[in-house]
Amino acid sequence: MEPVNSTLVAEAGDVHWLRADVALAAAARRQAGQLARALGLADTQVANLELCVTEMATNLLKYAHDGSMALRIVRVRDRAAVECLSLDSGPGISNLPLALRDGTSASGSLGLGLGTIARMADVSGIHSLPGRGTVVQARFWAGPDGSEPVPGPLDAGGLTRPLGGEQTCGDTWAVRTAEGPDAMLLMMCDGLGHGPLAAQASDRARSAFRGSHRSDPAGILQEVHSALRSTRGAAVAIALVEPAAQRVQLSGAGNIAALVGSPDGRTGLPSLPGIAGVQLPRPRTFEAALPPGAALIMHSDGLSDRWKPADFPGLFAHDSSIVAAQIFSQAAVRRDDAGIVVAVHRRP
Repeated sequence: MEPVNSTLVAEAGDVHWLRADVALAAAARRQAGQLARALGLADTQVANLELCVTEMATNLLKYAHDGSMALRIVRVRDRAAVECLSLDSGPGISNLPLALRDGTSASGSLGLGLGTIARMADVSGIHSLPGRGTVVQARFWAGPDGSEPVPGPLDAGGLTRPLGGEQTCGDTWAVRTAEGPDAMLLMMCDGLGHGPLAAQASDRARSAFRGSHRSDPAGILQEVHSALRSTRGAAVAIALVEPAAQRVQLSGAGNIAALVGSPDGRTGLPSLPGIAGVQLPRPRTFEAALPPGAALIMHSDGLSDRWKPADFPGLFAHDSSIVAAQIFSQAAVRRDDAGIVVAVHRRP
């Protein structure tokens, strides 16, 4: 396979998880402000960001059965932004148009409502499952105009969370460009076990994936396997997503769940038994259709694989961060590191 030029699109970074408690609003404002200033956001953006996370935190405490916030810096090619995600486990919002109306909010809150978050943030979104939970997103881009990068036919992103009590996450993901019109390569990696040694294996896998000049999933998996030989190893899946051909090809080893989800159902893409870096069988590549409106989802076994796309009506029409966060919120198990990466094929 001839080497190809590629560009990193996005990858996992530090995620600051904050549990819903009485100190949530203050902690979220402080953390969001630190991230914003580190990126050089303008003072007005910092103020709007702090106001948004305060409202998100207030809504969690007033309405949600249980929830958390994830704050992070996201990078898409050469652009960076502060992103805030609010995830809860219910009761959901039965009337979204009303909730998005300015001035509608929980009793005793700022009175701003979710509509103000949409107006203040450069990118925002919300997806709610009545009776089950809601995800709210707010993103603030660094730069002179705060505009988001021009979207293409594929929108990719992910989310990770370490096992409770751990500071580092053994799961990671990355996305880079590939040969072909708007094609992308995605990697999902679950370092064996958890803690620093699992994170070391995942970091090594991400570096090998980032530095590879190949575009075939099986070839990249072999390179990652070689890079992990001095580590405890990892479950790894590599996918090539080609929107022009409306297909995805995947090669994986270990317990990474991969599927194409759409309103019509799901198509699984299997990984072979094995551990990259320890024992890798001869890689095989599996293929599935990826029409517009569908999404490729890959996640570690820190998420249950029993969920169905039909359980998430309207989700795949949203930004990849919301898709990842809602599936994560509904399917993650707290006894392990958890990670997910998705690529949504946008409708024209």
